Amino acid sequence: MRTYERTNPWLKFQLDMRPAGPDIWLDLGEIASKCEHLANLPLRPETREQMHRVYLAKGVAATTAIEGNTLSEADVRKAVEGKLKVPPSKEYQKQEVDNIIAACNSIGKAIVSSDPPRITAELISSYNQHVLEGLPLDKDIVPGELRGHQVIVGDVYRAPSAADCGYLLEKLCAWLQGDDFKATKGRETVYAIIKAIIAHLYLVWIHPFGDGNGRTARLLEFHVLLAAGIPSPAAHLLSNHYNQTRSEYYRQLDQASKSGGDVMPFLRYAVRGFVEGLHEQMEFVWDQVWMTVWRDHVNERFLNRTHLSDARQKQLALDLAVKADWVAVAEIPELTPPLAKAYAGKTAKTVQRDITQLEKMNLITREGRKVRARTEIIISFLPLQRIPKKG
Repeated sequence: MRTYERTNPWLKFQLDMRPAGPDIWLDLGEIASKCEHLANLPLRPETREQMHRVYLAKGVAATTAIEGNTLSEADVRKAVEGKLKVPPSKEYQKQEVDNIIAACNSIGKAIVSSDPPRITAELISSYNQHVLEGLPLDKDIVPGELRGHQVIVGDVYRAPSAADCGYLLEKLCAWLQGDDFKATKGRETVYAIIKAIIAHLYLVWIHPFGDGNGRTARLLEFHVLLAAGIPSPAAHLLSNHYNQTRSEYYRQLDQASKSGGDVMPFLRYAVRGFVEGLHEQMEFVWDQVWMTVWRDHVNERFLNRTHLSDARQKQLALDLAVKADWVAVAEIPELTPPLAKAYAGKTAKTVQRDITQLEKMNLITREGRKVRARTEIIISFLPLQRIPKKG
């Protein structure tokens, strides 16, 4: 008998999905469906790039914040763009963020450009090396190398013996590629999501490295999701969920071991958060799709109209839609840089004439001294359906 079988008996390396309730399966099905929609939805290049940067920043900010990094999501967004500058006292936090950004980009490139690399102990160790590269560490911690000492996590969880770490890591890799996670045709994405979450949970339980185990576990989770075809923005959502519900995340990890290895509550918690994150993400995507349809509609209404006032009015219809709210008429000449240029040297009467023309074209609506784009007319472009009232 190995030591861990006595001290950490919940490390069973077995997955029985029979106790999973219908709520878990329904959530998993919704995740798979929404991810398929997201993967097959063509976006404008600038929207695609914006979405990549936004959710990479969210995911990186989340996975580092869980470990105590105080840089904000806005800071991380600057780091993604290579523009973040910090005082010397926070340089180690920037290094930590840069490490995760580089790791996510490296994993994405390796998986998208060729067959996904097999999950091996060496691969997971390389992820830990990415995580800890250049960070101040205790002298007994080497990035990418298994720990040689006993650890207690959070003064509560006693990790397996250091002597068992290599064996457990190899066993985890073999298990993840075994029959428990092989799906029947059509359920590949569902089982990949389960595999990603369980891989994360078990790696945190094993705690094989001297530091960076949580970050490494979340990188492994990201790897599994990307390898299954989950779009990269969605593959960051679990890390975001764990951070937004940090106390519950730690409670679920603790309860999973205390329950003797029952993974269902943690799985339920993770997939529910994934679903909620996808709802928010799909709203972002549909906002972009909505704007694309509006842009096409406005361009069609101004087709073959070449007067200078037509170009200015079209710009106004487009820019009001971006604001997505009522705008004071007096603010229009300075609303956006293109409008400021178009209305330079023009009088308030010109603005009023443009508003009147756009009203006649049914592209904007006016209420007192405020106007807004009539983007709601796009609803008429949808298939015939009953739209339930909210509230």
